[in-house]
Amino acid sequence: MLQNFFVAPKTLKRLRSGPWGSHVDSFAAELERQGYSHSTSIRYLRAAAHLGRFAELRDIALKAVDRTTLELYRLHLPSCRCPESNGGKVNSHVFYGAKLFLKHLREIGICESDDDEARVAEHPLVESFRHWLRQHRGVTAHTAHQYGRAAANILLDLGNDPSQYHARSIRSFFLQRARERGKSSAMRLATALRVFLRYLAVQGKCQVGLDQAVPTLAGWRLARLPRGLRASEVSRILAACDGDTVIRKRDRAIVLLLARLGLRAGEVAALRFSDIDWKDGSLLVSGKARREDRLPLPQEVGDALLEYLECRPAVDTDRVFLSAAAPIRPFRRGDAVSSVVKRAMRRAGVTAPSPGAHTLRHTAATEMLRQGVPLYEIGSLLRHRSIETTAYYYAKVDVALLEQVAQPWPEVLR
Repeated sequence: MLQNFFVAPKTLKRLRSGPWGSHVDSFAAELERQGYSHSTSIRYLRAAAHLGRFAELRDIALKAVDRTTLELYRLHLPSCRCPESNGGKVNSHVFYGAKLFLKHLREIGICESDDDEARVAEHPLVESFRHWLRQHRGVTAHTAHQYGRAAANILLDLGNDPSQYHARSIRSFFLQRARERGKSSAMRLATALRVFLRYLAVQGKCQVGLDQAVPTLAGWRLARLPRGLRASEVSRILAACDGDTVIRKRDRAIVLLLARLGLRAGEVAALRFSDIDWKDGSLLVSGKARREDRLPLPQEVGDALLEYLECRPAVDTDRVFLSAAAPIRPFRRGDAVSSVVKRAMRRAGVTAPSPGAHTLRHTAATEMLRQGVPLYEIGSLLRHRSIETTAYYYAKVDVALLEQVAQPWPEVLR
């Protein structure tokens, strides 16, 4: 496989020499399979050989290479004079290539993972917790993964025996982790920990009521107005997605799904070919708690999807949207969709307090409200479980109308 990237016999011999050489060929095949460009693959293959030589000179066995070795390699790069670097410019791509090579060695069973959190994540208790979340709570795979990470973290810090947990240790663990996070992330961690501790209590593996030891963080999610964009700003974002490239057509289809149908980022990422009914002109959306709803597919959105699908890379997956850069693969989470929106907003010069996919969901709702669409129809499109949810968020959006009915605050007589 290396001969697809290098021609000189001397170079091929050097890359295949040493204890690492036999795995560089398989690494080259993996890079090609994942769709990396020719020039990028060459850069990463040289980095792989460089990492091998670096470890060999320091008497680090092949199976013993870990994150520490990789960190030493990173520190070595600025002053590197190794022949394996080919005298090229040392930058982040070199380190990333070595990191990818180590990941490949782990995947084929040559090197063991040294990530404690990853090992704990395979703990039977964490696996059973994830299974319970999927089967009995109906959460998505992404939510089960996030809650499982919280469970793995507490097992890693407090030990594998939940019967020894007590309120003080739970509280200390949460406060320590919360200091390393933002407010919203800490609130999600608190929710995950409470669910995990309740699960352990039901299973008889820890004291009942430990979930109450997780501190409550103040937060008023309905205290602010939904932050949508103006119609002119959405038009500018769509104009920033115009073009004949696959990426631009993909981005335009994503923005229209969010801005016209109010989909969530995760719902766009999970969209499959079988969810699109071209004859009926509808879209099957799998939302929260595995709830499925069929929405009408507007002509503008359908045309954008068709334009993208006509030039979409031929990847063996039924997911609609794929990453643009190698490795070319389906979007795994809604974060990738939000990243697409953020880049489009930057190109359009549109700013928002919270740029991302959810801003376009709020935009779809607020625009319908301005056009006089009743709240229950907006709730139907957004697939809220209750009309109260829609009212809580959007009844306060029409500030002009609220100003007409607002009364002066009564003066307080001294």
